[in-house]
Amino acid sequence: MTFEIGEEHFLLDGAPHRVLSGALHYFRVHPEQWADRIHKAKLMGLNTIETYVAWNAHEPRKGEWDATGWNDLGHFLDLVAAEGMHAIVRPGPYICAEWHNGGLPTWLTAMPGIGLRRSEPAYLAEVETYLRRVYNIVVPRQITHGGPVVLVQIENEYGAYGNDTAYLERLVEVTREAGIVVPLTTIDQPTDQMLSDGSVNGVHLTGSFGSRADERLATLRRHQPTGPLMCAEFWDGWFDWWGAFHHTTSVEDAARELDALLAAGASVNFYMVHGGTNYGLTNGANHKGRYLPIATSYDYDAPLDEAGNPTPKFFAFKDIIAKYAPVPAESPEPSGPAPELTVPLAAVAADAWLPALSNASAGSAGSPRTTSARSTGPSADSGSADSPGSIRSADSLAAPTTYTVPPTFDALQHLSALVSYEVELPDASGTAGGGRLLEFDEVRDHAWVSVDGIRVGTLSRTLHETAIVVPPGRRLRVLVEEQGRVNYAERIGEEKGIIGTPLLDGAPLEGWTATPIDVAAAGVAIAAAGDSIAEGFAGSPASAPLHHGATPLGITGLRGEFELDEPTDLYLDTSRWGKGYAFVNGFLLGRYWRSGPQQTLYVPGSVLRAGMNTIAVIELEVTASPVARFVAQAALGPLEE
Repeated sequence: MTFEIGEEHFLLDGAPHRVLSGALHYFRVHPEQWADRIHKAKLMGLNTIETYVAWNAHEPRKGEWDATGWNDLGHFLDLVAAEGMHAIVRPGPYICAEWHNGGLPTWLTAMPGIGLRRSEPAYLAEVETYLRRVYNIVVPRQITHGGPVVLVQIENEYGAYGNDTAYLERLVEVTREAGIVVPLTTIDQPTDQMLSDGSVNGVHLTGSFGSRADERLATLRRHQPTGPLMCAEFWDGWFDWWGAFHHTTSVEDAARELDALLAAGASVNFYMVHGGTNYGLTNGANHKGRYLPIATSYDYDAPLDEAGNPTPKFFAFKDIIAKYAPVPAESPEPSGPAPELTVPLAAVAADAWLPALSNASAGSAGSPRTTSARSTGPSADSGSADSPGSIRSADSLAAPTTYTVPPTFDALQHLSALVSYEVELPDASGTAGGGRLLEFDEVRDHAWVSVDGIRVGTLSRTLHETAIVVPPGRRLRVLVEEQGRVNYAERIGEEKGIIGTPLLDGAPLEGWTATPIDVAAAGVAIAAAGDSIAEGFAGSPASAPLHHGATPLGITGLRGEFELDEPTDLYLDTSRWGKGYAFVNGFLLGRYWRSGPQQTLYVPGSVLRAGMNTIAVIELEVTASPVARFVAQAALGPLEE
């Protein structure tokens, strides 16, 4: 079979063909649910599935490439083929996607002098190695080899970032040299500047937009007089960030724009057809003057919701597509309410799980989702059950390394989300007044400040907070959470943790220790702690709220068990908890935060089992109720008024 660029249309075996595609990121969906989501996309009338490739999921540590389990791109593409659909692959290397660090590994962006997304030798050398590994998977799955892949994208919205044509040309050369023979595309928002800067000879231009289809297609046509028109990212929804509302878009408006797009003869790729979830610690962040970390849910207000259920957009889009192409008669049935359960949680004694983490082995690939009874999480650039720098036991804390200036997460080569910094405070006997001013250049991204084990306040990067008054005391602790790396523009790869030299009453505060905390390993250890319950915590629904400031390193582990007759999707209510991370059967669901908007975490049935299941929680603040409640449906937050 062949797939080519014609004078006016895509050509499938020489015949005009319209691409009706939907974005579905394999790394945001449990592998056991890939086939279900692909099939449901087909039922909407689509003939193609598009996916990014997340470099940092496949190679969180340099040279440790993984394409198995959650990272099995080949299997994902084979499932697309089994459904009788085509595939579009977008390997970046930069993907944006509201994904951690825009998909680039932190080891790459931390390389001294690295020149990102341009013709810089060290960067290109790493990119070429990465792309060849991806193309080893893609080449035998091209349509010319009997596989599903019909298009491969070069870079991603490059015109919004730079104009290094030589860089794009080299990516094209590497792609062709690797054996990719299907048509290549670029994508940019349809402005004259972006289309001009992001284009490269011999590569087909596509656009990204969600409104004013006629106008945007006209701009695209000015820059490309022949060939098929395509909106390769039709924005049918939007993403959420912590502290805001749940974003939705009008079904009627989106359907009307889709109609205009298809009436013009254009091809389309829905971004997203199914958003999925930022499991583990994989969420990115926005920063346009204010740091805004992306929420765990990537529901995106898409045609298929986070649990794969059809939404009103699914049926509206299917009706529009039916005007221009055959659609299946069948439509997916929404699932009913999820089971509702109440599970008492007990605080796990620190000595039952902190020492266990010191046994985590160094040097293996990080994984934001740990091994569960039915799944193994994909390698990613955000923490693992066996990454180096895990929290140390009480014994190993006796002689820690001392630093003049607090080291960043990057200097520690720490891929997880927490580092506890500590320092002895100088004698305050000659200081007037009770409080002392503690100042930082910047804290990235959220910090809890304690003196002698008592919490005294927080610092938020989102709120531009860099100073706090602390009481007299002997030892200062600053627990810092990396909330997600910015996924676009100049802030890609920025360092995390305490930045610069802290000042106490204007004088440098030196002599710090730094304890990296592996979130995924901590969750596994808490789940395995069994009956090692902390003194004073009964774990019953009537128990008093748990205060966490005085616990070791300011963290409390909670654990519970619940039984199911059979595996099924669940929704974990986090509305009465503070801020932290939740695990089911060792699987790191992701972050929760009372800041909202989302108040539930999606629990895929694929990580559950018939019989006994465990839930573990790492709470960083205060739990109003030491109970885990599973509720009937998702609560993603209030809508914009």
